[in-house]
Amino acid sequence: MSDVTDVFQPLQPADPSVVAGYRLAARLGAGGMGRVYLSHTQGGRPVAIKVVRPELADDPDFRRRFGREIRAARRVRGAYTAELIDADADAVPPWLATLYVPGPSLAEAVARRGPLSVTAVLWLMAGMAEALQAIHAEGIVHRDLKPSNVLLAADGPRVIDFGIALAADGTSYTATGQTVGTPAYMAPEQASGAEVTAATDVFALAQTAAFAALGRPLYGDGPGVYVLYRIVHSEPDLDLLPEPLRPLFARCLAADPAERATPAEVVEWCRQRLGADGTPSVWREISGPAVAVPPPVPDPTPAQPQPLIGRTAGLPPTRPARRTLRRRTTLFMAAGLAGGALLISALTWRVLDATSGTDQRDTTGSSTSTPGPDSESSGPDTSNPDTDTSDTSGPAALDDAGEQAASPREPRPEPYPLIMLDAKNSVNLKDPDTEPKGRTGDIRFACPSIGCQLESDTSVFLQLYGKPGGTLEECRRLLKDEKNHTLPLAGAANGTEICIKGPAGDIALFVISTKSTAMPDIAFLQGALSIWRDAA
Repeated sequence: MSDVTDVFQPLQPADPSVVAGYRLAARLGAGGMGRVYLSHTQGGRPVAIKVVRPELADDPDFRRRFGREIRAARRVRGAYTAELIDADADAVPPWLATLYVPGPSLAEAVARRGPLSVTAVLWLMAGMAEALQAIHAEGIVHRDLKPSNVLLAADGPRVIDFGIALAADGTSYTATGQTVGTPAYMAPEQASGAEVTAATDVFALAQTAAFAALGRPLYGDGPGVYVLYRIVHSEPDLDLLPEPLRPLFARCLAADPAERATPAEVVEWCRQRLGADGTPSVWREISGPAVAVPPPVPDPTPAQPQPLIGRTAGLPPTRPARRTLRRRTTLFMAAGLAGGALLISALTWRVLDATSGTDQRDTTGSSTSTPGPDSESSGPDTSNPDTDTSDTSGPAALDDAGEQAASPREPRPEPYPLIMLDAKNSVNLKDPDTEPKGRTGDIRFACPSIGCQLESDTSVFLQLYGKPGGTLEECRRLLKDEKNHTLPLAGAANGTEICIKGPAGDIALFVISTKSTAMPDIAFLQGALSIWRDAA
C-alpha cells in the first residue's frame, strides 16, 4: 500500500468527471454493484462515490429498494462503519457517497502480508461485531459481509456496503433464482434461500475472520455451487483455526441461527481476551503505512463543460439553450439596427433555423460550449441558406453559432442476467431469452480434448484483462479487427469479462459468475450478458 498507484487508478475516458457535484479524482475499484471513485466534500474531506451499474439502475424495483436502504443507512452511526453521507436513488444512474477509509481491504492485507495473528483476529472480530450492532440497530441486515467489504484503518476495521445487497435482491439479477451474496461467506440459510436475519451476518463475520486467520476461505475454494453445498451439508473444520479462537467460532458458525452468538456477545468475548490495552502495534502493521490521498480536483474552466452524472444530469438542455438564443436575438437585432435591413434578414433566418435544430437535440446529452462571434468553425457554412444546419445525423452537426450539437444517443444495453452454457445449451445474441434447440445457437460452450472454450460460427470473442467494469466503447474498440471465433477459457475465472461481436453488428459483454470446467462431462459456464444492438 506504500505505492499510491496500488490504491488510486486514473480515470478512464468512459468515466464521468463529476457525479452530482462531486468532482472525481481517481478510481478506487469496481464490483457487482458498480464502480467506486475517490472524490472530496466541499470542505476537502475524502469520500468514496459508488455509481450503480446501468443494468441495475434500469430496474425500477432496484431503485425502490435502493432508496429505502440508503434512507436506513443514513441513520447508522458506528465507530467501525464507513458513514453514508450522501446518496440519490433517483439519479441517472443512482449513486451514494461514504466517508473514504484510508486503508486496505482485509482481502488486500491478507494477500500482501498473509494470515493475521490471533490478537489481530480478535481485534478484527470485535470491530466487525460492533459495526454489526450499529447496522442491525437500524433494521439493516448486511447480507454480503466478506473480506473485501472490511477496510483496515489505522485505528481498527470499517465495515462498508451494509444494506446494499438487499437493494439488489429481487431484481432481474435474482428473479431467476440467482442468490444475492458471495458464496464463500454465506450462511446455510442464505445459501438455501431461507429467511435471512441478523444471525446470518454473524455467520459471515466468522467466515470473514476465518479467512483472516487462515489466508483462505474456511469452506474452501472452487465453483460457487460446490462451496454452497459444503456450507449447507457439512460442518466447518475448526481444527484448522488457532486453538484460542475455536470456542467463539463454534458459536458463530452454528448451523441453527438461533444458536449463534450475538454481536454483543462476540464483542464481550473478544474484549475479555484483549484486555484494556489500546490498539496493538500489530494492527498498525497490518493496515500498513499511510497513503497520501490525491487532493481535491479544482473546478476547471474548459472550452467544453464536462459531462455530469447525478441530480443535474436529467435537466433538459433545451431550456438554457433557448435562453441563450433569446440573448443572441437581442444582440442580433442591435447589430441589425447599425448594419442595415439585409443583415437583420440574414440573422433572423439563422436564429429561426437554430431554434428548429435545438428542438431536435438529444435531451439526455451533455451541454456544449458556446464559441464567441469571432470563433472559427470547421462545420458547415451557415451563411448559405440552402445548408441544413439542423441535421444531427453527422458526427458534428452545428447550430447557429457554430455550436456542436449533442452526439447521437448510444444504444442502451439489454440485460440478460442468467445465461447458462453447457454441452447441451447454446445462446443466440439475436434473442437470448429463446433457448435454441441443442447446439444450434450462435454462441456455444465446448470442452474438446484439452480445456474448455467458447465457440461460434459467426461471432468473434475477446477476453478483457485488468480491473472489472468493461464498457461498450472498450469492447467496440478492441473488437474492431478481432477475428477469433473461439475463446479458450483456461485463463478465465469468476468475474472475467468477455466482449462479443455478432454478425449483425451487435456488441455484447458476458461476465462470468460461475465457471465449472474441472469435470468436462458436466462442465458449464454461467454469467450475465449485456447486449448493445447495432453498436459495432
